[in-house]
Amino acid sequence: MHSKCFIPYVVQQLQHVSRLDLVWDSYRADSLKASTREQRGKGVRRRVVDSAVIPGNWQSFLRVDINKVELFSYLSTMLAESFQEEGKELVVTDGEQVICVPQQEDVNSLAPCNQEEADTRMMLHVAHAAQHGHHQIQVRTVDTDVVVLAVMVVQKLPAGDELWVAFGTGKNYRYIAAHEIASSLGPEKTCALPMFHAITGCDTVSAFVGHGKKSAWATWNTLPELTDALLSLANAPTSIQEDTMHVIERFVILLYDRTSKCKDVNKARKKLFAKKSSVQNIPPTYAALEQHVKRSALQGGHVWGQALVPEPVLPPPTDWGWHRSDDGPYTPLWTTLPEASKTCYELVSCGCKKGCRNRCKCKKASLQCTGLCFCEGECQ
Repeated sequence: MHSKCFIPYVVQQLQHVSRLDLVWDSYRADSLKASTREQRGKGVRRRVVDSAVIPGNWQSFLRVDINKVELFSYLSTMLAESFQEEGKELVVTDGEQVICVPQQEDVNSLAPCNQEEADTRMMLHVAHAAQHGHHQIQVRTVDTDVVVLAVMVVQKLPAGDELWVAFGTGKNYRYIAAHEIASSLGPEKTCALPMFHAITGCDTVSAFVGHGKKSAWATWNTLPELTDALLSLANAPTSIQEDTMHVIERFVILLYDRTSKCKDVNKARKKLFAKKSSVQNIPPTYAALEQHVKRSALQGGHVWGQALVPEPVLPPPTDWGWHRSDDGPYTPLWTTLPEASKTCYELVSCGCKKGCRNRCKCKKASLQCTGLCFCEGECQ
């Protein structure tokens, strides 16, 4: 398998470059993404060895994390052992370590590395390549997160270095000049970009229904103070300041209603609900927004904010908008408010067919029956 497909492909890529870095994802049982992977269903466990037959169903094979771990390690080892390209460099990840051909002594900034996602680990390799004299670097990806990180990281490279992102597939394949984007945005907005991307929706943070990146970007341009608020969360914050929440609160209000003068998201909800009569078209409550911002800060500030740290120290997700029962998967803590069905007693209705007596739900809640009840309120 590796000799017919993988290695020839890598050799082909090396024809146009002097160094090639290959970075794999890591898979952890206690990861925030573990629950997402579980939702894809169960696959079949298959050992990855020389004599193994190529899987007929790759989707089933890739649903098992240990399959991918073994596959990546196998490919890394086989590639390093067969690499014979003179004048070329190969750097490939293997678990927390890296394999370099020819061997390099200065890999302290690359390994050991406990970065879980290839998205962030790729940025370590970009920085390492730049430090070792490579001034034109290209990253290949189909993930928007990598584009955002590349724009952030490029300003930390030596002046004049170019960082290109080969992005997309098929007709949508294109080259993105991350260094030019960073230059046009300026240093502050460039640093704030990952937090903006996180708070408006990414792999681990939900988006605002009906409001995509373009409308969020337009709103950011009308609220320049959002930049400082995002910057305060961009580098592993220990907490979320009240002033920061107020600015983000105003940003979300404007995202849903560009003409609103409200600064209180709960009041804005009431006004918009009166106009639109749909909970899908109004902003979240302050309690829900606070948890959303925490999840955004964990991803944008702690994970992405430490993209150039080989062994970042991350806080417990349960302190940043996530919930976990025992050893189960992490799930978003959507809000600290109680469920509406448990607090809005006016929504209680009974199904009494033979008169409303002691077992009647309404009587138990000390409420009068209404038109929502089976008795239609005529039992009074």
